[in-house]
Amino acid sequence: MNVLVDTCVWSMFLRRNRPRLDPLAVELEHLIRADVVRMLGPIRQELLSGAQPQDRFTQLKEYLRYYPNVPVDEEDDENAAHYYNLCRRRGVQGTATDMLLCAVAVRHGFRIFTVDNDFDDYAKHLPIRRHPFRLRRQ
Repeated sequence: MNVLVDTCVWSMFLRRNRPRLDPLAVELEHLIRADVVRMLGPIRQELLSGAQPQDRFTQLKEYLRYYPNVPVDEEDDENAAHYYNLCRRRGVQGTATDMLLCAVAVRHGFRIFTVDNDFDDYAKHLPIRRHPFRLRRQ
């Protein structure tokens, strides 16, 4: 099953000073080796927007090119807006990027790999499936 990886997971994975056997990194490495990781343009943009200095930006851009963007069309945009409105009516606030991630995941039958707890709230109202990984709190 293909997996859309959220910005928060990529950010933790790409940290230079992360522990070598960090469970999140190990899980993402497993998914990468299984060739099931998929990318959305807005996630790529968020990751690259935080990359400083220019050498790091260039290095990250080249690394992320291994993961081509999943095409997004009007149906995804419309469903993302519908999901946003639905969640908002039910008291759950979301971001445009999160809702687009949900819409694309639902359309393609992908799971979402995230450690963002907002997705627990979204899942109460949207037909999303999270990748079964939970960060253990110390």
